[in-house]
Amino acid sequence: MPGMKFFYKVTIALTIAALVAVLIMLSKGLEHTGPYVLTFFVLLAISLCSSPKTKSFAYTVLIFGAAAMALYYPEFFISYGNFKYATLIIPLIQLIMFGMGTSMHYQDFLGVLKSPGGIIIGVVSHFIIMPLLGFSIATLSVKLTGMPAEIAAGIILIGCCPNGMASNVVSYLARANLALSVTITSISTMLSPVLTPFLMNLLAGPLIKIDPWLMVVDIFKMVMIPIALGVLFSSIAKEHSRWLKRIMPFISMGGIIGIIIIITAAGRDSLLKVGVLLAALVLLHNIGGYLLGFWSAKALGMEERDCRTIAIEVGMQNGGMAAGLAKGMGKIATLGLAPVIFSTFMNITGSLLASYWHKRKPGPAHEATLQNPAEA
Repeated sequence: MPGMKFFYKVTIALTIAALVAVLIMLSKGLEHTGPYVLTFFVLLAISLCSSPKTKSFAYTVLIFGAAAMALYYPEFFISYGNFKYATLIIPLIQLIMFGMGTSMHYQDFLGVLKSPGGIIIGVVSHFIIMPLLGFSIATLSVKLTGMPAEIAAGIILIGCCPNGMASNVVSYLARANLALSVTITSISTMLSPVLTPFLMNLLAGPLIKIDPWLMVVDIFKMVMIPIALGVLFSSIAKEHSRWLKRIMPFISMGGIIGIIIIITAAGRDSLLKVGVLLAALVLLHNIGGYLLGFWSAKALGMEERDCRTIAIEVGMQNGGMAAGLAKGMGKIATLGLAPVIFSTFMNITGSLLASYWHKRKPGPAHEATLQNPAEA
């Protein structure tokens, strides 16, 4: 449409103008660039929607804008009177998990009985690679760089959590095995009440005091019960749940942005001290998960399509759950920082990986690992 084309041209021009304004205001000091930085991110997100090739990056840009807003103006996102916004984190996570439940179906689990090999490899790889990689990175960061133990422990925490629903979207875009992706995400989430507290206590115990039983309770409260309610609602309502399935992804995206804003504002001082280093370590954790996941699956003789799925399922984590656990431990401003940064970078790297693989059709499959959910 000519009108939309003109609108996007104007938006792109304004985005460039906002960037120029940021560069000019930098000469007066970083603290003066706030309004221009926020304007730039909003305009850039709108501009990215002008092309199907860049549209998927708009949400990631909004996440950066939200984090920047919390860094520039943290006082607006910490409390309102006696009410602390951190109180909203767990309800937001429960809402996101409920949405995850509405998108799940008992048939997703039937694939385990039909072809368990790929699922076992995916789940085992996920709960071995990411926790151990996070442990190695966190331990070295404390010893070599002097990073505070509570902040470093956040890297282990995100590594011990199950997959996030974002991995299913990335798998679909990357021409991976979507049914396998959905099932691995579901199984890893169901196992998280046992494995996440156990692994966190085992690996992060030397860095921070862990109460594994409290974590079990928190996971059931934040994750398992909302997901179960979502599955139940979807099963009972059926026809009436279709509208919910359409809007829940948008509600979930809004919830994630809200969580990022609250945690970034709460941990602003710590983030400014170790932000660049922590970002580099978290990015290493994320990319390392993709690489080790892909090549471990390759070494086990899996076909290209399934190797892509394992890489994505290993490298992408449930950052919301990690943030909620940090909140439950009363350490949202330290332990919660790594999960927030991980979630931000995960959206970028996942989008890039999906774009790269989407252009490269995987080799012919010998046999579908799982039945497509749409055909079930």
